Amino acid sequence: MMKSWLSLAAAAALVLAAGTASAETLRVGTEGAYPPYNATDASGKLVGFEIDLANELCKRTQMTCEIIQQDWDGMIPALMNKRYDAIMAGMSVTEERLKQIAFSKPYSTTPAWFVSAKDGVLKDAKTLADIQAALKGKSVGVQRSTIHQNFLEAKVPGAEVKLYDTQDDLNLDLQNGRIDAGLADSLGWKDFLASDAGKAYDHFGPGLTGKDDPIFGLGVGIGLRKEDTALKAKLDKALDEVNADGTMTKLSVQWFGIDTSIK
Repeated sequence: MMKSWLSLAAAAALVLAAGTASAETLRVGTEGAYPPYNATDASGKLVGFEIDLANELCKRTQMTCEIIQQDWDGMIPALMNKRYDAIMAGMSVTEERLKQIAFSKPYSTTPAWFVSAKDGVLKDAKTLADIQAALKGKSVGVQRSTIHQNFLEAKVPGAEVKLYDTQDDLNLDLQNGRIDAGLADSLGWKDFLASDAGKAYDHFGPGLTGKDDPIFGLGVGIGLRKEDTALKAKLDKALDEVNADGTMTKLSVQWFGIDTSIK
């Protein structure tokens, strides 16, 4: 009798172990250098809006999140090479990127801003045409492999475009006068403009979105491999739930100070 009981217990333990081992893991690639979407704190921990959102989506889909740090310009190649399963790195859904990968429903949208010194080359710029005229022959910084680089090269002729690996590197050169202006997402500028170093700087002209030019895309989404249709459906459903119950708005206000969610 004891032997039978032990056999049943052992079998149950094996079933439980098998169930635990088969729990699905979602590996999420992020940059860790684009606050407040994603950043690395003083202890080396990844933090930010997308880190919290990734964990929330994993909870709702009953998956375990594994967050993997990846340099921005290698983000899509690493996804295609299966280093991770999804990209959550402030990546906008654009026609160009949709040729390579799939995306979830967009979950956040904010405008792009041109920033320069308050008494700098853009001080009198109010329209995009003003900006285009003011930046002819001037140096403009932008993070490489972004929609902002694409826009500068296509729509601001005559500007000298200087590429950076991270937003922080761009900010540093702007602060030290090595470039005349920069273009980035408004939230990417947030920490710099609020800092002591950023007090002498401001954004000029209109905030630019996909409504102004398709280069800016449909908003930020989760990048996925095209063949992972089941994962896309699962994440889209979870995004709908996070939007419907107010969690997306709560996370957005917590990290950005405004609601950037797409209803």
